[in-house]
Amino acid sequence: MIASGNSRNDPFESSNQIAAAPLESIVCTQALRNRPSRSPEYEKETRALAALARALADSPRTILQTLADKVFEMLNADSAGLSLLTKDEKRFYWAAVAGAWRPHVGADAPRNFGPCGDVLDHNSPMLFAHWERRYPYLSWVMPLADEGLLVPFYVNGKAVGTIWAVAHGNRRKFDAEDLRLLESMSRFASAAYQSVQSIETLKVEVAAREKAETALQELTDGLEIPVRVRTEELEQRNKEVKQLQEQLYKENIVLREEIDKASMFEELVGSSEPLRKVLLQVAKVAPTESTVLITGETGTGKELIARSIHKRSRRFSRAFVSVNCAAIPYSLIASELFGHEKGAFTGAVQRRLGRFELAEGGTIFLDEIGDLPEDSQHTLLRVLQEREFERVGGSGPIHMNVRVIAATNHNLEVAIADGTFRADLFYRLNVFPLEVPALRERRTDIPMLVEYFIHRYAKRAGKKIRGISKETSNLLQSYDWPGNIRELQNVIERAVIVSDSDILSIDEQWLSGRAFRPPAVTSPHTSAPATHEKDIIEAALSESKGRVAGPFGAAARLGVPSSTLESKIKVMKINKRPFKEA
Repeated sequence: MIASGNSRNDPFESSNQIAAAPLESIVCTQALRNRPSRSPEYEKETRALAALARALADSPRTILQTLADKVFEMLNADSAGLSLLTKDEKRFYWAAVAGAWRPHVGADAPRNFGPCGDVLDHNSPMLFAHWERRYPYLSWVMPLADEGLLVPFYVNGKAVGTIWAVAHGNRRKFDAEDLRLLESMSRFASAAYQSVQSIETLKVEVAAREKAETALQELTDGLEIPVRVRTEELEQRNKEVKQLQEQLYKENIVLREEIDKASMFEELVGSSEPLRKVLLQVAKVAPTESTVLITGETGTGKELIARSIHKRSRRFSRAFVSVNCAAIPYSLIASELFGHEKGAFTGAVQRRLGRFELAEGGTIFLDEIGDLPEDSQHTLLRVLQEREFERVGGSGPIHMNVRVIAATNHNLEVAIADGTFRADLFYRLNVFPLEVPALRERRTDIPMLVEYFIHRYAKRAGKKIRGISKETSNLLQSYDWPGNIRELQNVIERAVIVSDSDILSIDEQWLSGRAFRPPAVTSPHTSAPATHEKDIIEAALSESKGRVAGPFGAAARLGVPSSTLESKIKVMKINKRPFKEA
């Protein structure tokens, strides 16, 4: 894994590359999983990832050292760092080191003999204890390691290195939370590695361009043909450099959006049979390139399912871009999805990349697809068929390599019968349908979800809540949950806020009279009479006293996302103030 300093001396002689102890005698990964573990520190992790994202955007050349410093800090380790494979994949070298071993940065070791090689060979994280017993050359590195925790990381499915933390003494032992944090950091390491490689490639291209320009200046005026050939080479190199710059820009934008985005919860919570069936389908379709159409009521976690598909696909190291089709103003849909050129319309003061371009090589999630207007449906159909699009105001097609996942809470077959959704687009999207069950269909998951949300919001509020009352438990189990998991989340958050004891209870009045199925609000682009739709929205605003979002807002009463309802209110020019003052 490392030599003492940067020289390849005695520790790497073949006589020293003989295992003094079997691998099983120094690996204690299972013991780590059985140790008592501290509670997950999601907020601390999120802050660290946000800081790393900013560092990647501001100082990409030093991001690997910044990442090593952050691992050293978060795991409270004595040393931490990243080991990368050389281009010929025959050796590892320490690309970044923090802590006691920082003087050894840049040192290297054979690929086929050492802890990093064993981790890649087994394709899994490992915890080592006193690894110098197996790898004698590590006895040259001081101070010695008491424990070493290593996690591999990948780019496009190929292992490129390991991220690790070391404890030199017995003041502490690594636990399962350390492993979870290091695995989380490994995913960022993949993105950081790609950015660094892009920069190195860019430097090579720039150097090659400068060399070519120098050679061009040395040619005589009479060498017309060689000058023309060299000029064409320069133009091609400039084009490639520009493509690399745009790709790095896209990846940085998406990475910052993903880290800043507050998800409903970090993992899928539940073990009910309906949820297990959905996850089984996710596992089957994720490795493919097939288009997926996710259906289900509002608040059931359709975006979480889409993210799970992306995470388990071959595109997991590239961008996941989410678009709420219902929240985009009608006039800006084409620009938002496909981008626009400078001067394409009033207010287009510079070129803007669309969501499809930002998702290049990754996955785009089109939420509320049933709310797209008819002309946008036609454009999207052509994009799915031809695998290319044009920016607004553009002069030529742009080829795309993007996987499409769509979702809706509408019945698209009914919309097709009503003439508000194209049948050909439906069949293009409905290659692999997934229906997410409503919360009332997976009631056995409610206790687990309640426990998760209590822990989350109690920690945020600085309260200690041991459990819930029996009456509250029965109430939560018997309620119909028209707003599904999103409504449950809001109710638990409110209960935690008003709770004065360590036993959580919920006022039955918070739920009474709300377990009903309201008439669905049609899309603002459909042909339903606008006056009827406006009356429904105004009635809901009157009941909620002008409030749109939240568990008692008009959006929850109508069973639609608050962003969708806000868009409809704006389109119909409904004034919310009279309802607030009533």
